[in-house]
Amino acid sequence: MFRVLVGFLLAASAVIAVGCGPSSGGVCTPCGEDSCVDIETDPDNCGGCGIACTGAETCAGGACTVGAQQCDDSGATEACYSAGSGNGVGPCHGGTRTCLDNGFWSACEGEVTPLQDVCGNGLDEDCTGVADDEHDTDGDGYTNCSGDCCDSTDQGCTEPELVNPGAFEAEANDLDDDCDGNVDNVAVAECDTGLNSGSGTGLDYAKAMDLCQTATMTDGRWGVIDATFSLANGMGAPENVQRSIRDVFGGTMRQHGNAMAVLSSGHAAATGQTNPAFAAFEIGQDLGNSSGFPTDWLSANGGTLPNAPGCPDPTLTGGANDPIMLTLRIRVPTNAKSFSMSTNFFSAEYPEWTCSPYNDFFVVLLDSAWTGSPANPMDKNLAIYTSGTNMIYPVGVNLAYGNTGLFTVCENGGTGCAPGSTAGTISTCMPGSLPELTTTGFEIESDLWDCAGSNNVGGGTGWLSTAGNVNGGEIMTLRIAIWDTSDNIYDSLALIDNFQWSIDPSDPGTVIDVD
Repeated sequence: MFRVLVGFLLAASAVIAVGCGPSSGGVCTPCGEDSCVDIETDPDNCGGCGIACTGAETCAGGACTVGAQQCDDSGATEACYSAGSGNGVGPCHGGTRTCLDNGFWSACEGEVTPLQDVCGNGLDEDCTGVADDEHDTDGDGYTNCSGDCCDSTDQGCTEPELVNPGAFEAEANDLDDDCDGNVDNVAVAECDTGLNSGSGTGLDYAKAMDLCQTATMTDGRWGVIDATFSLANGMGAPENVQRSIRDVFGGTMRQHGNAMAVLSSGHAAATGQTNPAFAAFEIGQDLGNSSGFPTDWLSANGGTLPNAPGCPDPTLTGGANDPIMLTLRIRVPTNAKSFSMSTNFFSAEYPEWTCSPYNDFFVVLLDSAWTGSPANPMDKNLAIYTSGTNMIYPVGVNLAYGNTGLFTVCENGGTGCAPGSTAGTISTCMPGSLPELTTTGFEIESDLWDCAGSNNVGGGTGWLSTAGNVNGGEIMTLRIAIWDTSDNIYDSLALIDNFQWSIDPSDPGTVIDVD
């Protein structure tokens, strides 16, 4: 008798597992204490146990759906097609849907709807009637056949024009910005390893700044198209000793990667460095070169050299002395709106020639078609500091006048004690900053001047951040130059590193680097 009862119960459970009611085509699924749930229609267990539909959603075909269509005849079927177009074209065709017990149609089963065309396979995946048809729906200049992985919002990106092979991979935005098949795989710059310190190749200096990708005028990639050295007016050649690639500069470390670029109006070397070799920054090296100033920059400043407020004007006589300029032409990533780079300015004009006509210039001139907000400087120079009272200071030794706070790697004390200089004092040199000057050649005690206790050969700004705004996809030009002003001696030097793109506009100019 026991065996008969057990057999009866097993048979009964088998019947229950088949259907959820006399008229139902659904299949029972045990969910918790309920031994028979139709997960195709149950709004509390839609598609699986415990998956509840909310609000206006209906469980139809095992999916919580808004706007599911109602039907009257449970179990009835009909033809269906869920896409708006393409039915019967190419591989696309309709399917069948079933009227469920809860009075709603199921999902359309067995249909084939349009997909993005795969170029070169002879198939019409998007069901337009044309195999391998090429299109650029978002107008970003990249077609489905040239690698655009998101050509419309239908493919999961809200701004498809910013997602293509010409973009850079932005951090933590859950997008495959550059269409390389990986999401948020921000590459670590590794192109600045093993570079020759005395290299004369401009592209090596772009690499030292962490600009690793190159491009051509026609390939559509973002990257450096070319990089060249010249004098400040774009003509002629600087001396080889004025440029170098270093992993350190005395006690100052690079900001990113394995190297940084060094440009100088004297020798681009710290004490003990070679290729090129160190040469004293005070009195400095007269390299015998001079050129005109950058014409567009000078014209935008009314034919005069801009200057720190309250300081004597530098002279135009003799032009830019011992100048060097690195010019980079770069295709901007399609999703970039700005860039930044770390800069660090040193000068032997500090402290005695601070606020004098001998304010050596370091400029970062940007040519871009950007017309948005905030606007780039009218004279194109991003190497400027704007104080809280809207006073504008070109990056140079005169940042040490008036305690702007941007000349911080130095010895506090008197400034401007040399003839023709405006005397002052500085108290913004950071405690503990002097080790950054160690073995740079700027930390040596001067035999010529002692400005009320401040008698080092020179000082520096410490790392600053210089930023500008750009249009995605444009070809921008960046000119980075340094020169002696009003004489050929008392040399200055700049370090450049850590170039980065951003998907957001910046406040153009130069500020303390907080990275």
